[in-house]
Amino acid sequence: MIRASSIHKSYGSLHVLKGVSIHINKGEVISIVGASGAGKTTLLHIMGTLDRANTGTLEINGVNIASLNDKKLAEFRNRNIGFVFQFHHLLPEFTALENVCIPAFIAGVSSSEAEKKAAELLTFLGLSQRMQHKPNELSGGEQQRVAVARALINNPAVILADEPSGNLDSSTAKELHQLFFTLREKFNQTFVIVTHNEELADMADRKLVMKDGNIV
Repeated sequence: MIRASSIHKSYGSLHVLKGVSIHINKGEVISIVGASGAGKTTLLHIMGTLDRANTGTLEINGVNIASLNDKKLAEFRNRNIGFVFQFHHLLPEFTALENVCIPAFIAGVSSSEAEKKAAELLTFLGLSQRMQHKPNELSGGEQQRVAVARALINNPAVILADEPSGNLDSSTAKELHQLFFTLREKFNQTFVIVTHNEELADMADRKLVMKDGNIV
């Protein structure tokens, strides 16, 4: 699903990624751990096509990312990659249902079809009674589940999560962690999760450790 080879990334004189190579299979749940500053989030952003590597190659779902211009890259990202961040980044003026629909609208899906799919996902995630609530009316765990539904709406090939439970209490975090594996079983989704949570990291099929800009 993801094949990255010799990825280097610098910001000015700061050499953040130093030749990272990683292969991730379809349906795998991978965790990436390491100290702050090891390069985990930078690697995740490059795999998510939010940033480009200075050198190296990246293929996602058989597509060479370097061959895409910015417009094609944005379309590819919208259709193939779902994101879950530590802070849910829900838009406060929209309901849970509307927030989930946004990536589908961007992809050109009709409003009726998008709303139907969003409602199905929110129901699957236990939020059938909360669809018309705005983010400030939801608990932290509910907000993060809305963010997970939004990540899933376009049936992405891969979901990238950056400290997804970092803002949650321990019991809500446990529920979210279990949810990732339930989703993998139901949708055969591929997950790459950057986390400081050792319990979540150890649940993954493979735990990769980053140190000083490389996987050790």
